[in-house]
Amino acid sequence: MRIGFAGAGNMAAAMARGWAGADQPPEAMVFVDAGSGRAAKLAKEVGGEAVADISDLPQRSDVIVLAVKPAAFDAVATELKGHAPALISVMAGVSGSRIEQAFPGVPTVLAMPNVAAEVRRGITCYVPPSGDDSANTEQLLDLLGRLGKLVPVEEHQIELAGAVMSCSPAYIALVSEALATAGEREGLDATLSHELVVDALAGTAELLRNRDPAAIRRAVASPGGATEAGLDALAARDLEAAIHEAVKASLERMRR
Repeated sequence: MRIGFAGAGNMAAAMARGWAGADQPPEAMVFVDAGSGRAAKLAKEVGGEAVADISDLPQRSDVIVLAVKPAAFDAVATELKGHAPALISVMAGVSGSRIEQAFPGVPTVLAMPNVAAEVRRGITCYVPPSGDDSANTEQLLDLLGRLGKLVPVEEHQIELAGAVMSCSPAYIALVSEALATAGEREGLDATLSHELVVDALAGTAELLRNRDPAAIRRAVASPGGATEAGLDALAARDLEAAIHEAVKASLERMRR
């Protein structure tokens, strides 16, 4: 399958890298941007091609990934004149009905991946197609499935799912960085501290598949022990409230 990318930002790059490294890479990937130069750089990295004009994408692609900023959607739709072989939209805040109005009859999947798609361990929330679209979009879902796990959600929930799942790698990376830096400040080698945190996070992720988060906390935090002292310090600064506020802030921005 030939994939065209309208936009070459961070999410487009993560998806392109994931597909390029998959067992069944796309036949071709074609990129276009608004003049940033990212398309050419990304095309060179993944063995694709950059084109200067977005109107070239429909003839060069079997599916176009709409990965532009939501504010640019109308301009992109105008340039494409409603023509596309099929669409995967990863734009927050652009509804399925709005895309249908701009691209009538074009098979479309609304999706929200996260950056772990780059290593094919991503999560992609998507709106299940209905009616005749289900047959037309089966190949698109298969394509997205090569980037990791697919999770169906209702359209009214996709932005909320994105605020939790698509934004959270940044929050988790921040926690990882803070832990590794703390270890370094207390005397660990910087590289070792980073590796310890990364492996601890990976192991904890596997535990969370089988055990309740509270049960894991209880298993680690013995009464009066070192972990309990650390959890008390986090509670004093209301870490849970800060995370909740982060999710709310991300969701509000998506809904603008």
